[in-house]
Amino acid sequence: MPSQPATALGGAPAQERALRPQGRKTMQRLLDAGRTVFESQGFHAARVDDIVKTAKTSHGTFYLYFANKEDLFTALAYDAMAQMEMLGASLGPITPDEVGRNALRTWVADFVDIYAAHGTVIRAWTDREFASRDLGQRAQASLMALSGALSRRIDEARKVGATSAEIEGVACLSMLERFNYFQQSHQIDFDHDAAIDVLTRAVFEGFFMPSKPSPAVRRARIRRGAGSSTPA
Repeated sequence: MPSQPATALGGAPAQERALRPQGRKTMQRLLDAGRTVFESQGFHAARVDDIVKTAKTSHGTFYLYFANKEDLFTALAYDAMAQMEMLGASLGPITPDEVGRNALRTWVADFVDIYAAHGTVIRAWTDREFASRDLGQRAQASLMALSGALSRRIDEARKVGATSAEIEGVACLSMLERFNYFQQSHQIDFDHDAAIDVLTRAVFEGFFMPSKPSPAVRRARIRRGAGSSTPA
């Protein structure tokens, strides 16, 4: 499921009327420009003036579709949430074999690509200013739905129980999200395919493969088995 361009309804002004094809193109251009400006300048430093210059349009046109930059950001945020929720819904059973590993790699690649497309917005969700707002709470619910999908598949694969699976789902999502946060904020820079391969191996072997008993546990089991045998 590759990332798609923003398909949000737009801001409050745009939602008050039916948009023609040209209007939808203009709105999309403003959404793309907003994403670019938020990426380069951050949400707080970005101005409507910067967005309209990037979109090569006017302030008057901007306000036909969005009330302000927060309104545009909200439209981008809801699109990112929809992408993440669709990603969770697309996660099928992960079997402990090559078929399961390949399915997981496809899913991890989709996660990486979606984060690359929406990383600016997703990173802003962690901002204290947004965390207490309805938008921040809605974003948190979207991410928890994604971790819930992981939890269900982990429990299905290893029968760890609901509580353990919930913790593991959050841990798995946290690992994926933080890695991509560092990658998209340019704190690290790894090859795209190599990163996906390593993330897939970490998730597959760490969360979906049945755990093997330690050597000490195996030796104890052998001793117990030998002690229970009865001489002929």
